[in-house]
Amino acid sequence: MTPTAPTTWLLLVAAAHLGFQLTVAAVVYPALREVGDDAWAGAHERHSRRIAPLVGALYVPLVVALAWAATSEPDAGGTWLALAGGALSVVTTAVLAAPMHGRLATVAAAERPELLGALGRVDLIRTVGAVVCLLGAVLLLA
Repeated sequence: MTPTAPTTWLLLVAAAHLGFQLTVAAVVYPALREVGDDAWAGAHERHSRRIAPLVGALYVPLVVALAWAATSEPDAGGTWLALAGGALSVVTTAVLAAPMHGRLATVAAAERPELLGALGRVDLIRTVGAVVCLLGAVLLLA
């Protein structure tokens, strides 16, 4: 198959998305877990304010590229693999991670470690989705 614009864009956006997810998993969330109780509210508020534009800057193009690939390459197996992985990441973010962050803003300090652990597990799901999405995009170019 000859690479087309949708598959090229999907590969680019899927790779950026995976890089973002790996950074969140390996750097951002571990740093948040190290914040003490006295600095938690400010640190979490800054994190939320700074990461929201990045999520939008990645997820909007990801959804557009996935839709574009689905309409231009509907019979390619990589398309559906990419769609499944991308949907897993996007839906998990909207349904689980975002509400957990809302709870983290107000939860008692004693409950925070458990909620951060749950968020880490949710983030693993999002990262797996990003890997699957990128694998699908690569298959489209093969």
